[in-house]
Amino acid sequence: MPTLFDPTQAGDLELANRIVMAPLTRNRSPNAIPPDIAATYYAQRASAGLLITEATAISHQGQGYSDVPGLYGTEQLDGWKRVTEAVHQAGGKIVVQLWHVGRVSHNELQPDGGKPVAPSAITAKTKTVLIKDGVPGFVDTSEPRALQSQELPGIVHTYQAAARNAVETAGFDGVEIHGANGYLLDQFLKSGSNQRTDDYGGSIENRTRLMLEVVRAVTSAIGGGRTGIRLSPVTPANDAFDPDPQPLFDHVVRQLATLNLAYIHIIEGATGGPRELPERPFDYAALKAAYRTAGGKGAWMVNNGYDQALAGQAVKEGADLVAFGKPYIANPDLVRRLREGAPLNTPDKATFYGGGAKGYTDYPALA
Repeated sequence: MPTLFDPTQAGDLELANRIVMAPLTRNRSPNAIPPDIAATYYAQRASAGLLITEATAISHQGQGYSDVPGLYGTEQLDGWKRVTEAVHQAGGKIVVQLWHVGRVSHNELQPDGGKPVAPSAITAKTKTVLIKDGVPGFVDTSEPRALQSQELPGIVHTYQAAARNAVETAGFDGVEIHGANGYLLDQFLKSGSNQRTDDYGGSIENRTRLMLEVVRAVTSAIGGGRTGIRLSPVTPANDAFDPDPQPLFDHVVRQLATLNLAYIHIIEGATGGPRELPERPFDYAALKAAYRTAGGKGAWMVNNGYDQALAGQAVKEGADLVAFGKPYIANPDLVRRLREGAPLNTPDKATFYGGGAKGYTDYPALA
């Protein structure tokens, strides 16, 4: 019977165990450049089978929060290279999450103070983070503009370039495409944010088009075995909504099944909230079956509110990988703590976003 602590394979990635550090936005990268201390932070957590970095903007346009890292400049790639070298020296594997926030942004964060971009000019009923004088604060997102169809190939190319730079220049073992949580690709998928009437709106096939173009472009650059994707069928995060998510996401994973991806990363329920949403029922077993029946062989990663008991049961029932989020903030040695049944440190919420070493690299490991 498989356990959390068994080695496994995800595409081209040989992993020491089935425990994954989920992406965690920490807002500690001024000018979108990962600081030196980020290398310490990730290396401390390198005992995870796989580290997925905090969401990382593929372009200036793709940024939606203050002091989040990027992949579109030399200094940014150099910063990430210091991180990957530290993680590899510690024996870990690390992929970077490719991010375009779409409409979940603010004018102050956009090039020349412009409007954020989106499938349709519908403002997200959510907030973003601006840091003023070192103090993070939540503000309403700005009104977006609808992307013109002729702009979309450029966005696809930007994803592809970011993936290639991540692997070839920054030294990542692979990438995870962020297709979840109400950000750009998820905005195109869901009819609540996509009211287009061109080839990228309307039918399920059309709303899926941009995501699949991005995935194909990324896999053509770095290979499917180094590419994962994150999906969140029913989360209400960032005002994401589709009235009929099951056929939409069944279609998505059937298309992804043909691309030989390393893994599919599924957020079950509301991101960082309830695993079950009675008002938004969804059959995750049917989703996985749709992927496998269509020939998908990538590792199946589950995420949201997992503790050791629930994670162990998920692996017994066929999950290949289990992602842990907030526990990794305060427990750099989470794998050891889970294996030994040791108590977990409690994270300090006041230091989640912004700041320096406090609440970032100063949580103690077991003696």
